[in-house]
Amino acid sequence: MSETSPTARALRTLEILQNRPGCTADDIAERLGVTDRAARRYVAILRDAGIPVESVRGPYGGYRLGRGVRLPPMVFTAAEALGLVMAVLDGRHAAADADDPVGSALGTIIRALPVQVGRQAATMREHARAVPDKWAKPDPAVASALVEAVGEQRQVRIGYRSAAGHSHTFEVDPWSVVVRYGRWYLLCFAHHADAVRTYRIDRVTSVGEGTRRFEQPPDLDPVRVLEENLASGWDHETRIVFHAPAAEVEPWLRPTMGRLEPLGEDRCVVVGTTSNPVMVAGEWLAGMPFEFTVEGGPELRAAVAEVAARMARSVAG
Repeated sequence: MSETSPTARALRTLEILQNRPGCTADDIAERLGVTDRAARRYVAILRDAGIPVESVRGPYGGYRLGRGVRLPPMVFTAAEALGLVMAVLDGRHAAADADDPVGSALGTIIRALPVQVGRQAATMREHARAVPDKWAKPDPAVASALVEAVGEQRQVRIGYRSAAGHSHTFEVDPWSVVVRYGRWYLLCFAHHADAVRTYRIDRVTSVGEGTRRFEQPPDLDPVRVLEENLASGWDHETRIVFHAPAAEVEPWLRPTMGRLEPLGEDRCVVVGTTSNPVMVAGEWLAGMPFEFTVEGGPELRAAVAEVAARMARSVAG
């Protein structure tokens, strides 16, 4: 159907009346870029199709939809529908739950979509686990392909651009798509590394279809595994011994900072990796209310020493 056909413009007129009850023929004509005579013709097309469009006279008059209107299927492209689901999950992670009010409304929208588009949107909602905040957004088509592969438990070959700008392609078993603080991640088993890996979806450049199937690990908690995985595989190793019980340190510890292990009753250690030792020293360790010893690595020790020296200089004399 051409976007400029009378039927298409009649449907656009219906959308205008849904959003702005009381529109006049002049209002509709201005929004469609047609004459007021053409606008009245599109209203007539709607009436001929059995849609009750009422005319109200007077200074506050115009066209309104009558009672009992059955709305047509929502006309979204796949990219629009998936973008909507992604935006809702970004802003309200509870929308993944059908019992949440926003989640219920999102489900109503998905059910009203055409079958092919609605299936993709429903799959994304089902398999994307969300934790809120704001960061980079991936290409909806890429996110859709990954979510579909998660749902089918089908291996894919992805193209990936690293933070340094290097491009790679490799095969992965996509376990889950996780929205963590507004940043979209693929949690997967990477065959080239023979290990669990986490990749930012906004850096995925392509998703090739595969035929091999895999079985997702039983009782997988995607958010927990993602958090743990984000603490591994970075450039610099970290090992920090806290002179306090693990139970007291744990509430202050984000999983991305490393793995917490007890060292007896009154000490514990956090082991991990980081790409930014200065951030770990200045933003995290500097705010900890416990005595601690940085045992490694050398980059973190140097960063902590610099932060300590700067703090000392700020009160010198």
